[in-house]
Amino acid sequence: MHVLPYLIAAYIFLTGCYGLATSRNLIHAVGCLAVCQCATYVLLLALGYRDGATAPVFSDLEPGSRPVVDPVVQALTLTDIVVGATVTALLLALVLQIAKRHGTVDPDELRELRG
Repeated sequence: MHVLPYLIAAYIFLTGCYGLATSRNLIHAVGCLAVCQCATYVLLLALGYRDGATAPVFSDLEPGSRPVVDPVVQALTLTDIVVGATVTALLLALVLQIAKRHGTVDPDELRELRG
């Protein structure tokens, strides 16, 4: 099994976490969270990959004649993309509301939101 896709997924995730930790802007923080979630796409596709496998379209194959890529992992990746886009849109809408009400997107200046 190749280790390169897992290293790339870890690098993407750690890059997003670093950006999130050093962010001084809520919009930048939402973007860094989206980058962290992109690491899951790479990880899921790396888990479902098989050497020499074809696409899971069975109209031209006899069952069991050739290995195929796992279609469940591909479906999970597509679901992850849709959920990620929805969460990103929701977070950006919340940042927009914070900017309208408080006049800033700097997390250090939002003292009224602290408990």
